Amino acid sequence: METAAVPTRTATARAPKIEATSHARFINRELSWLAFNERVLEEADNKCHPLFERLRFLSISANNLDEFYMVRVAGLRGQVNAGIETPSQDGLLPVQQLEAVHKRVNLLMHSQQNCYTRLHTELREAGIAVIGADEITETERAWLHDRFMADVFPLLTPLAVDPAHPFPFIPNLGFGLALLLQRLADKKRMQALLMIPASVPRFLRLPGDGVRMIPIETTIGLFLDRLFPGFTVAGQGAFRILRDSDIEVEEEAEDLVRLFETALKRRRRGHVIHLGVEAAMPMDLAQFLMDRIDAKPDDVFKMEGLLGLVDLKQLIIDERPDLKFAPYNARFPERIRDFGGDCFAAITAKDIIVHHPYESFDVVVQFVRQAARDPAVVAIKQTLYRTSDDSPIVRALIEAAEAGKSVTALVELKARFDEEANIRWARDMERAGVQVVYGFVELKTHAKVSMVVRREGGGLRTYCHFGTGNYHPYTAKVYTDLSFFTCDPALARDAGRLFNYITGYATPEKLEKVAIAPINLRQRLLGSIEAEIAHAKAGRPATIWLKANQLVDSTMIDSLYRASCAGVQVDLVVRGICCLRPGVPGLSENIRVKSLIGRFLEHSRIYAFGNGEKLPSAKALVFISSADCMQRNFDRRVETLVPIENPTVHQQVLNEIMLENLKDEAQSWTLDAEGVYTRIPPKADAVNAQNYFMTNPSLSGRGSALRKPAGAPRLVLDNV
Repeated sequence: METAAVPTRTATARAPKIEATSHARFINRELSWLAFNERVLEEADNKCHPLFERLRFLSISANNLDEFYMVRVAGLRGQVNAGIETPSQDGLLPVQQLEAVHKRVNLLMHSQQNCYTRLHTELREAGIAVIGADEITETERAWLHDRFMADVFPLLTPLAVDPAHPFPFIPNLGFGLALLLQRLADKKRMQALLMIPASVPRFLRLPGDGVRMIPIETTIGLFLDRLFPGFTVAGQGAFRILRDSDIEVEEEAEDLVRLFETALKRRRRGHVIHLGVEAAMPMDLAQFLMDRIDAKPDDVFKMEGLLGLVDLKQLIIDERPDLKFAPYNARFPERIRDFGGDCFAAITAKDIIVHHPYESFDVVVQFVRQAARDPAVVAIKQTLYRTSDDSPIVRALIEAAEAGKSVTALVELKARFDEEANIRWARDMERAGVQVVYGFVELKTHAKVSMVVRREGGGLRTYCHFGTGNYHPYTAKVYTDLSFFTCDPALARDAGRLFNYITGYATPEKLEKVAIAPINLRQRLLGSIEAEIAHAKAGRPATIWLKANQLVDSTMIDSLYRASCAGVQVDLVVRGICCLRPGVPGLSENIRVKSLIGRFLEHSRIYAFGNGEKLPSAKALVFISSADCMQRNFDRRVETLVPIENPTVHQQVLNEIMLENLKDEAQSWTLDAEGVYTRIPPKADAVNAQNYFMTNPSLSGRGSALRKPAGAPRLVLDNV
């Protein structure tokens, strides 16, 4: 096997700039995503974070890259194999994108390994040692032998590979050892595999003082004679594969999948698109793997260090809280407490917005649970995109149905990775009497809406919850999201129209306040941008603030470019992919883009328009949404865009949440016209948005028990 087939990549601390010719209007989507993952990786070297949290960032970066390969690279590879030459937004053909992605990924993967090398040293200094075979004492070896024979050996199946034993199918994320064995009796050589089940812990902790961990592949390597008696090991090496999987492609690459015919998708399912091998593996053994799994040279990555860095999260042990973030206990909105925990009474008094994870998701659970138990409630309608296996929301809906209430649950079966769980608890709800519907065949229902109808004063009143995040109690502890509670009659009527649209295909003839994708959400946003352009042309202040996870849709980007050219000041907070090029003379010089990467995953979507005033302003048009700025969100999903009109909630979303995100310096990166992100240089008094929200109660959730001290500083955003 030639060295070129399994190249040894050189490491770099930072990826090179994205090259652009004549300031092309768009940054490549795939390269922008890789830039986001590079920012995540940089947090693993951020010494402001505790050591275990840095290790967690490295694990997240590795997991992100795995998914990127299973989804985006698989989609590009499928296009190339099919001979498709449809260019991307930035004009690159699939084969060109694939080449650019491979170059960037090579650097990123080796940056991850270099990061692990540094963290490995720091972990040792902190008393957490990940050791190799040469560091094991005789006492530890004896203990490992007993542990191996009792807990690992029964789970392993040694696989010889010869004409009588064909090469086995290795599933996605398969991890194991490739071996070159020599029989002692006749010196005959053969290849063998030893797959390591996912149920086996990646690291075994050795007994004794301190914390000493050994990787499972190292442990197995010590006792290969127990698995292959009568053979000596002439060569070995760990490997790990990623496959193109139909389930993984469904969501993140649906724009790519649409280019394929059904037969073509069938043919490419399950193809290996990444083979990682450790550097110690002999070349002929690596070539053997490549041939048997039909991997191409560009799919092979020979790595110095540890394969499967996602497993590093298993090193985070509970007994060292000093190496983790200090525990954070979310606040419960005092407004609800002021009404004795009665959500409906609090919402009747005034709209409320809850800012997760700084404020507890328990209030959302309490809202649904109270509806289930309140005899005055006659109907509940709920969308469910993702939730936990033991979801308190699902339990409350079942309780409500068993109590005789009319309960409708829209379950999205196409929520990637959660299909099986969604089907399971959909059946549980059906057995309890919940009317379960699955939405549209062509559209994915991504909106987050709850609707509770209650008898009050001889009539009916509807209470609504509109969210930017899923009804998931666990992700609500680490994702920043917004939960908006209201009983505004117009919003309630629109919520009813939304559910009728989903359950009965009844396209609303009229929507009073809420915009819905794919009906009019895109048009509402584009119309708001055009209104700002008109204000600028009339000489009035014109400003747009936007916070989203992704900005990809070309129509939206071109509209923002027109706004910039008209003199509208545009400030964007985009966590992940951003295909817009800011700061290009004559195109986007009035657009600034930043990205926040911190302890919590930024997930809320906010759209704000000055409406003839400089932001922030009480006259501004402010919306929260379940939708990112992507074609799939606008055209192929059911999403909501909800106006925020209550003065207190309006002030909280605009003057507190959005403003603080724009002011942040401690966790922020700025994007330039070349597609390069630069961290804002740290300084002692840098604004840290997430720390601010952890230590300051929100405006709409503040009740009589919490008052902001007189004279407390107000945030001011300069030059916006």
